[in-house]
Parts: sequence; structure tokens; C-alpha cells
Amino acid sequence: MGQGQGIDLSRDHAHYLFNVLRMNTGQRVALFNGKQGEWQAEIVATGKRGGTLRCLAQSAPQRMPPDLWLVFAPIKKARTDFIVEKATELGAARILPVQTDFTNSERIRQDRLQAHAVEAAEQCGGTYVPDVADLQPLSRLLDSWDATRALVFADEGLIDAPAAPATNLPPAPAAILIGPEGGFSPAERERLRGMDHVTSISLGPRILRADTAAVAALTLWQAARGDWP
Repeated sequence: MGQGQGIDLSRDHAHYLFNVLRMNTGQRVALFNGKQGEWQAEIVATGKRGGTLRCLAQSAPQRMPPDLWLVFAPIKKARTDFIVEKATELGAARILPVQTDFTNSERIRQDRLQAHAVEAAEQCGGTYVPDVADLQPLSRLLDSWDATRALVFADEGLIDAPAAPATNLPPAPAAILIGPEGGFSPAERERLRGMDHVTSISLGPRILRADTAAVAALTLWQAARGDWP
């Protein structure tokens, strides 16, 4: 994007601006592409299947999140949507759904979850949208895991142990792994505990729902190692 550049709208974006928000030529909107910050743009043409914007000036710099991934097992539809939305708001750089031994959901709509990430970034004024990967088996992900990226494993088996001090959490590049509603299987827990680049943590003395655990773990890491002041 650049000053004076024209931006052609997709059919979906045109529908949202002109039919849902009832915007028209001459009105201004905020744009971002995940690379060049936020830009103010003016609507210069409208149509049923598209439209055109003209970039005016940059209104905010590009804000990149820390190199932190969220790896999680999908749960019920609305709660999976919640995880993707909150992970986007909390600054996850990438979101990876995984199939574990006890995962209830056998499939996801990757395109729908990606759209939720876009919407969450728009709603909170972000300039970056994390990539939402397609569902893959946890075992396959671990087989190809880059050992230079620390993996923080929220281990429900440590429920009676004190939470790891925040200062002990590994810095970026890192990832957080959250299990399904039924927890990890004994085989999965044994494998994870045996990996050198894995840090097992407790999220406290109470059993947390999977969506709550994802938010809690992201918050803990951001407060200790992320870009929070």
C-alpha cells in the first residue's frame, strides 16, 4: 500500500462495507495488510460485486506480535472460535489446531477459523493476522518440530504442583500447547515430558476448560516474555 494507490475490493468486502455498514463514496475506512501498518483510505467507487478504495496516508505503524505460536486441540465449534479470536487478540503469531488421542472434533473449517482471526484483528485495531493452519495430528507435528522453538506444555498432570515461575518460561521463538477437554493421553504426556525442548507447566490448582487454559497460558507467557509493558 502507498499514498494514492487504488485498492480493489473483493465481493465479500464490498458486501460488508456497502450493504452491512451502509457506507458510500467519500467515506473513509482503515486498511491493513499485515505488512505495512494501518492506512486511512477513501471509498471512491461502489458496486454490488466490488468497489475501489484510494489510500490516503498511513495512520499507524506495523505492529508485529512476538514469535509465539498457539497449538491446541479443537473443541466445540463456538469455543474453538473463541480460542482463535482470543489468541489473535493476545498476540499469537501462528495458530495450529492438532488432533490428539482424546480430541473430540475430527475436522475443522480452516477457512472459517482464518476469517475469525481476521475479524478479531479488525475488532481490536490490530495490523497483523496470524495464520491458522489446517488440522493435523499432534504426533506428526512433534515429528517435524524444530528444536530451536521451545514448546510450553500445559500439563494437567501437574495440577497439584505449583505453577512454574513466570521467569522460567522460555523466550521466543516459542509455542504453547493446550490439550483437549479430556486431557492428553498417558502416551502423549510421556512423549512430551521426554522432549528436551519442552517445558511442562501447571496452570494452577483448578481444572480449566480448554478455552480458558489457552487464554491463561498466552497471558502468562506474554506477561513474562512477550511484548507487554
